Amino acid sequence: MNKKKSSSLTHLALQKFKKNFWGVLSFWFVVFCLLLAVFAYTLAPDDTANANQMHLSIHSKNPGFSVKMLSFPIETSSQSAISSFFFGENISSAEIPITNYKISNDTLYAAPYTGEGIEGLAKTYTLKEDFKGVDSWQHVEEQFIRQKTFLLGTDKYGRDMLSRMLVGIRISLSIGFVAVFISLVIGISLGAIAGYYGGKIDQAIMWLINVTWSIPTLLLVIAITLALGKGFWQVFIAVGLTMWVEVARVVRGQVLGVKKLQYVTAAKALGFSNFRIIQKHIIPNIIAPVIVISAANFAAAILVESGLSFLGIGAQPPMPSWGGMIKDHYSYIILGKPYLAIIPGLAIMSLVMAFMLIGNALRDALDVRT
Repeated sequence: MNKKKSSSLTHLALQKFKKNFWGVLSFWFVVFCLLLAVFAYTLAPDDTANANQMHLSIHSKNPGFSVKMLSFPIETSSQSAISSFFFGENISSAEIPITNYKISNDTLYAAPYTGEGIEGLAKTYTLKEDFKGVDSWQHVEEQFIRQKTFLLGTDKYGRDMLSRMLVGIRISLSIGFVAVFISLVIGISLGAIAGYYGGKIDQAIMWLINVTWSIPTLLLVIAITLALGKGFWQVFIAVGLTMWVEVARVVRGQVLGVKKLQYVTAAKALGFSNFRIIQKHIIPNIIAPVIVISAANFAAAILVESGLSFLGIGAQPPMPSWGGMIKDHYSYIILGKPYLAIIPGLAIMSLVMAFMLIGNALRDALDVRT
């Protein structure tokens, strides 16, 4: 027996969305970014917390730069696998970039890297003092001396740009998810209450909406951030508290139209509570425009967070933020190292564009007139 093809609105909307090439491509790009964010420390060459291992002697190097790295084991506290997966490894070795080395008379002679074509004064290291617990120089060469390549180069502190970019995805996506969640909770609640009850309740909520709407978003976010203090979680709250207004206005308008329909009148006649009518009968039927707004708000949240980090009141160092990376390196655009600012800038642009294209595709797919 053949299954009948579903003709539900959800199925029809999904079919229309699948026909939108840019929408589907953007969706898979966002899924790819989500996977990168989840496995950031697994994929990052520098898997230490915040990818913050600095080597000042190799700062601002071009993509593809390669150098020998001499490591020294150091004692660290034990760390669970879950902790290292989500928050990165504790620094277990001190690294020094070197140009060359030799072993003679039970001593390691290593010349620190000081620049292209320049060889630093060789320093001496011994097994007993510098490689405690290691039994042979062969083991040192196998485990503690390696060629390290920086695929995206290094930043002005000598940190691996690729690792910083991968961990930075978490900041942007986390800000987007939390900010949109806060805006949906506040916006849908206030919008539904205003549209359903009307009267003075509607007037009071609309006054609050209009006052919040009249304040420039960035200024309001800055004010909230300064009031709550600088930090990662403060940015979540600040961005979320500024994005509920548009959601509330759209939800209110939709509820004003839906509450006059017959099925809402029938629900009232059956004695259902106002809360149940709003939750079970009204909100499920007005969710389409809210989904579209959420995609746009996600993109806006990423931009706002990047702007705050650029101004120095977003995610605080050493936490990698794409906006903070642009702030650290925008002056390098005229100093011959433009990629240090262009790489995070392109990342922000591509992620924001992906969410905007998804929003446009959802708008077309959920439009009942097409």
